[in-house]
Amino acid sequence: MSRLGFLAILLGAFFVVTNRANKTFYDYYSYLWGTDHFIINPEGTEVQLKCDKSSGAGFRSKSQYAFGVFRIKMKIPNKKTGGIVTSFYLTSQGDNEDPNANHFELDFEFFGTTNATIQTNVFMNDSGHREQAFKLWFNPAWDFHTYEIRWNPYLILFSIDNIPIRVYYYTVLQPYPIVPMYVQASIWDPPPEWTWPGPVNWENAPFIAHYSDFGFDACPTPTANIKECYSDRYYWNNLSYIQLSDHEKEVMKTYQQKYMTYDYCDNPSTRKLECVYENK
Repeated sequence: MSRLGFLAILLGAFFVVTNRANKTFYDYYSYLWGTDHFIINPEGTEVQLKCDKSSGAGFRSKSQYAFGVFRIKMKIPNKKTGGIVTSFYLTSQGDNEDPNANHFELDFEFFGTTNATIQTNVFMNDSGHREQAFKLWFNPAWDFHTYEIRWNPYLILFSIDNIPIRVYYYTVLQPYPIVPMYVQASIWDPPPEWTWPGPVNWENAPFIAHYSDFGFDACPTPTANIKECYSDRYYWNNLSYIQLSDHEKEVMKTYQQKYMTYDYCDNPSTRKLECVYENK
């Protein structure tokens, strides 16, 4: 690569990183559903999503994106309950689409508030079932923590407070998301057939989730053509982002050994081809 080309990449990365400084909710997102269950402060720097028996609430990015580093600060409800789902995720689904239809999705989800367990999930144009769950080393209701999804043509990395906890590599053995996706967040009450999150204690309602620090770095895709998003002028497509360093691998291994409570690759009914690729 020429010196000029290298400089262009550095400048592009600098622009992308600094461009999100002092940005508010309105710069990236818009209200999606929940009417009076959606609350935003006057400065646009914090959103509260409320869930009670009548409704939950959610918001969605104004644009679709292909590849980037997506992050948000989140604090789950502080009232004890099972059942309630608090989430931050990417999805290829648009309006009025069947939520049970095959699609691409990358999830951070809390089921209830009682045990500080977060679930990550990956949908590869299917119904998902690639769950990995972690018993967190902090109480996610006490303060804001940063939840981040790095998605590029080579890997998907889930991190919490800059600690890598899960990686999904591109492999020819499985589909991989190369379609535009929205960035979304929501709180809601699952249908009765979802028994595993446990029952909701409605006596403690309403349940309020808090979100802040809305800026993220990504390639907008107003059309289905995402060719431009493969460019190495985006820092997340460069060498230090398309693979994990030895230190990152060691940290992730340590946190998985200490805090992972479920891995779909260990379950014969959900184990998939990429588990072989990951040597699991």
